[in-house]
Amino acid sequence: MTIAIHTSGDAKKAVETHVPQLVADLVASGITAENPSLWGAAAEPEAAKRLGWTEAVSVSRPLVAEVEALRAELLEAGVDHVVLAGMGGSSLAPEVITRTAGVELTILDSTAPEQIAAALADRLESTVLVASSKSGGTLETDSQRRAYEAAFRAEGIDPATRIVIVTDPGSPLEQLATDAGYRTFLADPEVGGRYSALTAFGLVPSGLAGADIGELLDEAEAISLNLAEDGDENFGLILGAALAGTSPLRDKTGIVADGTHIVGFADWAEQLIAESTGKDGKGLLPVVLEVDSPEITAGLPDLQIVRLVDNAGAFHLREKHPGEVLISGSLGAMLLTWEYAVAVAGRLLGINPFDQPDVESAKAAARGLLDDRPSPETPAFVAEGVEVRGTAAVVAGTDTLTGAVDALLATLPSDGYLAIMAYVDRLEFSGLAEFRDRLAARSGRPVTFGWGPRFLHSTGQYHKGGPANGVFLQITADASADLEIPDRPFTFGQLIQAQAAGDATVLEQHGRPVLRLNLSGVSAVPGLLSALR
Repeated sequence: MTIAIHTSGDAKKAVETHVPQLVADLVASGITAENPSLWGAAAEPEAAKRLGWTEAVSVSRPLVAEVEALRAELLEAGVDHVVLAGMGGSSLAPEVITRTAGVELTILDSTAPEQIAAALADRLESTVLVASSKSGGTLETDSQRRAYEAAFRAEGIDPATRIVIVTDPGSPLEQLATDAGYRTFLADPEVGGRYSALTAFGLVPSGLAGADIGELLDEAEAISLNLAEDGDENFGLILGAALAGTSPLRDKTGIVADGTHIVGFADWAEQLIAESTGKDGKGLLPVVLEVDSPEITAGLPDLQIVRLVDNAGAFHLREKHPGEVLISGSLGAMLLTWEYAVAVAGRLLGINPFDQPDVESAKAAARGLLDDRPSPETPAFVAEGVEVRGTAAVVAGTDTLTGAVDALLATLPSDGYLAIMAYVDRLEFSGLAEFRDRLAARSGRPVTFGWGPRFLHSTGQYHKGGPANGVFLQITADASADLEIPDRPFTFGQLIQAQAAGDATVLEQHGRPVLRLNLSGVSAVPGLLSALR
């Protein structure tokens, strides 16, 4: 078998309580048969057009030969550097697939001008760009594509030989690709982005980069029968119950890689869980952890630890980590199992796991700021190269970074979480990731860390639609050098600042406490770290 799961404590009780009923209700076979009524009448219209992922293995088989042929063609032409422009499910699945396979794929899921410029300067003469967007109108992906088209033309390279499109049939991007002569792969429109790992969105960029996507489909196929059967040994039912069936509900899910061969799986699962369940004031908050993160040993009653291990570790670690969920498996099997499990979790939580009603709000706010271009909001104060803004309860009455952080943490409920949202070049500002563990230790509560605008397509839904117990630390930075977006009236620097400001505005409108720190540059990071000590 390609999956092994061990549960204990509250998770084991949840499995014993809920799996028999899920079996009796024919939930597993119902998901496989694409029965949209499993999540209630209100969810049925959306679910009716979002269950195609259950057939992804068979539908995607013909892609393998097509992608391999295109890869061979590109290599013959000396094109061996693959860049992916995509957001959310369009980038997170290819990232975990290629990292696990050990092949290079440059991921562009940012609008930070420095990060875009660095990618454009890297081996352009041997680069192929894969632009992936389900809707065909994703602003970030459109902007990145425009930048690459201009760069190719400037070097005398025909973009039609270097740009590959992945999109849904009938999207604006398909029409653009047809007009421009770009090679196009069309995906199943009845698969949502976060469930698209085993469709063209996950497979095309991964296969072009050199991952064995045929083997990935084989791994998923090997678990398909188990996931479709209504039985107590169904791993999708077991995992779904362990995630969403504890009583009282452990609504924070800490995911930690501990010996697994899969690289970066928690980042992919983060979007799947948060965007699927974080709505109607409910949800499971995924928290990506390291083996030594403070939350692991904090004994938090609302945090369920899920430990990703290897097959041997699934048994070796049983007694060492009581109360945790241990899971191992091949990557293809894990992708499909977690998709089933989150669909099951949605049923147990009483929500529609296939919509994302609050994702658009931050996008709309950002577009409004780009259209109106208001003057920057005056900071409450400036300290150590950092402009400080935020909700009144956080920034009033203090003029130090330490005081502002203290004020934010003072608003953190006993059952809440802190989200760090970094709208910066994640290559240059990689040191910001240190903030997560420091603030987790200091607050005693789960802390998430997201690179913006990437997380808007992931935990961004949970922030607005999930339980109203989050507090938010937003970090932005002045661009060291801006970059034009061809045929757009705004730059990448203006775009990322508008996305950050729009996100903060929507959070504040939802009554969430927000502290906004704008750094003058990477040189301001040590002072900010010092404020957290």
